[in-house]
Amino acid sequence: MPAHSDARDIPDLRQVTAPDGTRRLELSGPWNLRALQKRLADLMPQLAAFAAEGGWQWDMREVSALDHAGALVLWRAWGGRRIASLALRPEHETLFGKLALPPEPRAAARRLDWAAPIAWLGQKTLSFAEHLLGLVTMIGNVVLDLGYVLREPARMPWREISAHIYRTGAQALGITALVGFLIGVVLSYLSSHQLKLFGADVYIVNIVGVSVVRELGPMLAAILVAGRSGSAMTAQLGVMRVTEELDAMSVMGIPHALKLILPKIIALAVSLPLIVLWTDAVAIAGGMVAAQVELGLSPRYFIDRLPEAVPIANFWLGIGKGAVFGMLIALIACHFGLRIRPNTESLGAGTTDSVVTAVTVVILADAVFAIIFKDMGVV
Repeated sequence: MPAHSDARDIPDLRQVTAPDGTRRLELSGPWNLRALQKRLADLMPQLAAFAAEGGWQWDMREVSALDHAGALVLWRAWGGRRIASLALRPEHETLFGKLALPPEPRAAARRLDWAAPIAWLGQKTLSFAEHLLGLVTMIGNVVLDLGYVLREPARMPWREISAHIYRTGAQALGITALVGFLIGVVLSYLSSHQLKLFGADVYIVNIVGVSVVRELGPMLAAILVAGRSGSAMTAQLGVMRVTEELDAMSVMGIPHALKLILPKIIALAVSLPLIVLWTDAVAIAGGMVAAQVELGLSPRYFIDRLPEAVPIANFWLGIGKGAVFGMLIALIACHFGLRIRPNTESLGAGTTDSVVTAVTVVILADAVFAIIFKDMGVV
């Protein structure tokens, strides 16, 4: 079953018998994918027959080119093993060496672990407890520092407080005004359609006034500040951790709570109630515009009717919510900022977690306020 070819661009296989009776198979030419396409149908049966017969010495030293496809063709003809009498070039040893390696064991099918949900819940519980402990520890440090500066007012970081009030308060007036006005317009517009059906147009003042002053104003201001200022506070502390400024402050004996955390808490406790008041006024103005367009109620009537429709207790409740929300946002922002590790990935993840946690805590705190003060400010 010899195969002869004088062409140099196709694989060749010939059998040679030496004078001493040794039978040798000489392979020559290119044994790669491109060349084998021309003669693969003829070579496969011949290779299999020679391998099954045995007693042949395989000489591949004249093979000009060999790739994985050619090595795999020979490997399969040999029955998935390397034959003993094989002579080949050193650079071709690697291909057959890889084929001789045992196949990697398949990963065993993962059985359903019934304890996985319990382990996940336990892990989340421990993480929550760790965050809660860190937050309580930070609150304790802030209280101690506050007591210290109250005894020595000269130590109060007034300049830092003033700067944070400007950043979190004055610079946030634009976005809170825009959102508040649009919310007031939408609320008044939607309510007016329902009130028309019952001829209760005048009650638009009660709906807009109470909902904005008691709930929407504080909530909108807190969520916007949490996304805008809370994230900035977390990022600022995170960058200080990445650049090792916090470590430098610790080496110099400067407390983090006094210089970094306390000014932010005081600033948000002062600025957020003012932002709530500003948001309430702009949202009510938006409601007045929509009420005049949809119901024909004049702004003068709206303003005159507002004190009677909205008891003053709702106003103080909204202002109190603003102060509490501001302190919660600052505490959470600083807590996550100080927990950031010195790498950029942790900085992004910590800022995201800070905003999400702050908004969630604000909503939960608002629900607690609603339950505790459910009978306050009700006409």
